[in-house]
Amino acid sequence: MKFMSHLALTAAIAMATITTSVLADHHEGESEFGSPTIDLGVVVSDLDKAVKFYTEAIGFKEVPGFSVSAAFATESGLTDNKKLDIRVLVLGEGAGATKLKLMQVEGESKKSDNTHINSQQGFSYITIVVKSTDKALARLSKAGVKPIAKSPVTLPENLNPALSLTIVRDPDGNLVELVGPKPSK
Repeated sequence: MKFMSHLALTAAIAMATITTSVLADHHEGESEFGSPTIDLGVVVSDLDKAVKFYTEAIGFKEVPGFSVSAAFATESGLTDNKKLDIRVLVLGEGAGATKLKLMQVEGESKKSDNTHINSQQGFSYITIVVKSTDKALARLSKAGVKPIAKSPVTLPENLNPALSLTIVRDPDGNLVELVGPKPSK
């Protein structure tokens, strides 16, 4: 089984290398990056709860995930000898879709201080652009998630007053911004 896990990982790395090479050949001179999007990895305290929040309340879709052996995670510097089972959620379709990789790691993890975006240094929030704030608010309400503070609020004149900002917290307290047209209500 361990051999199959390493074989699958080796195949995935080989495919990524080939894909990167092909992308570089087709887009030479445009950018040094193989994709204009980034994947975000988030360690959560309750994986099922987090997946439910991001799929039901926010609107991500779950796609097949993957596992990383404890040995590889240790050798690469990801963990201190802990296996990773990663569930992958996407916004959109195809290779350019944003991926949110959620994982729960065995043992205790130090919780981030996400009281406000300036409470600690490092990544503080994610921003998701929605087509309809009304639909986003309905999905949040159906999932039992309430916006924080006075959200949604209209963006100031110097940004874009046709848009509003809604901020919610995921089950671990991480801030999620939803930016979209002002709600009709």
